[in-house]
Amino acid sequence: MPSDDVPRTLHVTTDEQVRAVSNLTRHRIMAVLRFEPATITQIAERVGLAKGSSSYHVRLLERAGLVKVVRTRKVRGVTERYYAMAARSIVLPEPGEGGPDVLMRHAVADLEASPADGERHVRMAHLRLTDEQFAELAERLEALADEYRELSDPALPDASLVFALFHPAQGGPAGGEAK
Repeated sequence: MPSDDVPRTLHVTTDEQVRAVSNLTRHRIMAVLRFEPATITQIAERVGLAKGSSSYHVRLLERAGLVKVVRTRKVRGVTERYYAMAARSIVLPEPGEGGPDVLMRHAVADLEASPADGERHVRMAHLRLTDEQFAELAERLEALADEYRELSDPALPDASLVFALFHPAQGGPAGGEAK
C-alpha cells in the first residue's frame, strides 16, 4: 500500500473507535489490512470467517474511521471493494484505572491461537531501572519495532512483536503472592 497518501498515525479517541478495536475479530482483520489492501472475501479467508461476518466487522471498522476503501473494481458486474487501514499505525488510549489493556489482551489471544509447534520467542524479565534507563529502554524498543515495521514485506508470513514496559503494582501480582 502506498504510504505517502496514508496518515502515519491515527489516535483512537471516540467510544465507537474504542469499541471497534476492542473486539478480537476486528483486531485480526486490522492485522490482515496492515500491509496490503484486501477484499471482504480475502479478509474472510485469512481470518477464518464467513463472508457475512467479515463484511459486518469491516463495516464497523469503516464506520469508526479505522479502515477505508482504497480502490474498487468491477468483477462480473459486481463492484469489489479493497479495504486498507486508515493510517499506518493506530494509537490506543491508555486504559483507565483497573481497565484491561486491549492490546495486551489481543496479543495474548493471538499467542495462544498461534501454532504450538511454531517458532516463538516469549520472555519476561524483571528489571530495576532508573527513570532515565526506563525511558531509554522504551525509546529503543519503540525504535526497533518501527525499524522492523519499515522492513516488513507483505509477501512474507506474519510475525507479531508485542512488548510491555511498565512499573508493576506494588506488592507483586494482583490477587496472589509474588513468585
